[in-house]
Amino acid sequence: MASKKDNLPVKIQEEQEQGSSITYAPEVLNIITQTAVDEVEGVAGLSNANGSILRKGNTTKGIRIEQSPEEVSVELYLVVEYDRPIQKVAAEVQENVRKTIEGMTGMHVVRVDVHVTGVSFEKEHTVSVSAAKKAKLKSNNSEPEVTISEVTLEDEDSDKK
Repeated sequence: MASKKDNLPVKIQEEQEQGSSITYAPEVLNIITQTAVDEVEGVAGLSNANGSILRKGNTTKGIRIEQSPEEVSVELYLVVEYDRPIQKVAAEVQENVRKTIEGMTGMHVVRVDVHVTGVSFEKEHTVSVSAAKKAKLKSNNSEPEVTISEVTLEDEDSDKK
């Protein structure tokens, strides 16, 4: 069972254990930030300063982090999916990054600056290409569906009988 001390926030533990400290590598804060950004719906991805979307795993160029022992400041470059309210997506990214870093590290997030560098049509394009491929596969791999309806025609003579 965890002791009471294990459940205390980081700052309280540091005050109790004078001379002890916890530091976070910039890569750790970068991963936390990247994950928090990816959780927000409407984000196409991170980009470098000129707007080129970065591939997953190479997003360190899209995030800048400045930190002191107790505070952190985040700057990130974002590409938003087309047809999403950019202001809302950016605000959700700011809040999620702040909340996630503070929750995981106990550090105070001074600011989260979001630079929207572009709008991506890629998701919409990917969906339509995927649908087209599925339709093509269906037409190539399966027999055409044929519906046969049985129609009975009665002779005029049979009606007279």
